[in-house]
Amino acid sequence: MMAISICFSLLLILLSHFPSSPHAEPFIGVNIGQVADNLPPPAETVKLLKSSSIEKVRLYGADPAIIKALAGTGIGIVIGAGNGDIPSLAADPNAASRWINSNVLPFYPASKIILINLGNEVLMSNDPNLVNQLLPAMQNVQKALEAASLGGKIKVSTVHSMTVLGSSDPPSSGSFAPGYQAGLKGILQFLSDTGSPFVINPYPFFAYRDDTRPETLAFCLFQPNPGRPDANTGIKYMNMFDAQVDAVHSALKSVGFEKVEIVVAETGWPSRGDPNEVGPSVDNAKAYNGNLIAHLRSMVGTPLMPGKSVDTYIFALYDENLKPGPSSERAFGLFKTDLSMAYDAGLAKSSGSSSNSSSQTPSGKVTSTGWCVPRNGATNEQLQASLDWACGQGIDCGPIQPGGACFEPNNVASHAAFAMNMYYQKSPKKPTDCDFSQTATLTSQNPSYNSCVYPGGGGAGNTGVMNKYVSSDKVDQRKENGAVQPKFSSSLSSLVLILIMSLIFRVNNM
Repeated sequence: MMAISICFSLLLILLSHFPSSPHAEPFIGVNIGQVADNLPPPAETVKLLKSSSIEKVRLYGADPAIIKALAGTGIGIVIGAGNGDIPSLAADPNAASRWINSNVLPFYPASKIILINLGNEVLMSNDPNLVNQLLPAMQNVQKALEAASLGGKIKVSTVHSMTVLGSSDPPSSGSFAPGYQAGLKGILQFLSDTGSPFVINPYPFFAYRDDTRPETLAFCLFQPNPGRPDANTGIKYMNMFDAQVDAVHSALKSVGFEKVEIVVAETGWPSRGDPNEVGPSVDNAKAYNGNLIAHLRSMVGTPLMPGKSVDTYIFALYDENLKPGPSSERAFGLFKTDLSMAYDAGLAKSSGSSSNSSSQTPSGKVTSTGWCVPRNGATNEQLQASLDWACGQGIDCGPIQPGGACFEPNNVASHAAFAMNMYYQKSPKKPTDCDFSQTATLTSQNPSYNSCVYPGGGGAGNTGVMNKYVSSDKVDQRKENGAVQPKFSSSLSSLVLILIMSLIFRVNNM
């Protein structure tokens, strides 16, 4: 029996190294705002969500109709209590219990509530009384959850804006502004003690609004750009999102809480704005959200937190026609309220995340002009930026998702080679279509290998052989502070699995 137990333990360890299903994208969420008078019924919204790869939703309140409609879907739900609820929740533990009894217990676990956010950007409210009441309110709600045997199952946090940082450039210098540190100290300890996330709203859109240089726009939209080096770490950042999230990580580290998870509660880009607004457009919104989704799907993480995508809630599912302010405030929706796409950000299940696209051998129009591949000397940071951009342009990047024909070897150079070539083959095939800010070049040598077929070239070439872009033999070349992270090869995994099952069979027949 001990041998069997050991075998199953080894089997579980082995299986933990297999990539998850390409359907599983729990890091992609969306905000559902309700400052509108033309929103579709909750049942229609849920139908829309189920047709997409969105795995989580964030509500600004606790609308029972939406929460109930989400029952049985498996979609994670973040609910919230408003800033106006904080004083009563802080003053009276019974008020916290009543809030949980009304907004959680009637729906959970059929409706998968995972997080409760108390207030929104409370530290920026300039209301010292409200700031002082925030932590007691969080503590009372946590105690109410524990009393209902939900402690640890549903987390409690609060949402912050990026202005909570006093320094963010370069990312390694990230620190909290002195005026907010007193209010944050107890909150961070609470988050650490309860395993709850630090929730933040990074918006590269606002960063571009304050710096409208063309290179800043490319940096914000995950498009090819020269990058921005962090002199303290030697890391070159290729997009604003990573830089902002890593600045938050550095700030947490600077006060001793680097192990607290970061969750992005809001990020997005408006598709239209007033004539005097810089940045809003359908093209920019599609580029930002599409490339962000591709970046999250790549699982590369950020330079300071590699190998794992940060849970990110895109703002927003729909436009909200009653929001005050400039026109851009009413134009962040991924979908129109008639349930049609505002633009294609790659969220449909038939896009790169689907099992159909990721399990089949890629196909494309054959060209006689060769294949587009990474140029010698291109850095991993440059290739990651090119990969993110290419996959955000509507090409099928499913084959380089987990389980896809070209996922292994799981490294940036291999994935970028596939994405660059797919983009080139679907383009007019001008030399400029294989440039990627001078990180790519054309080759007459077929880069296909094993069951991973690169379209193009007009001939079979040397297929079935590992090409030079994937010659690492199943090693993930992404650097983590200079280290190379090895991955299990599928062949080694199969061999170990066979040995374990053989041992179990032999033990059972003793």
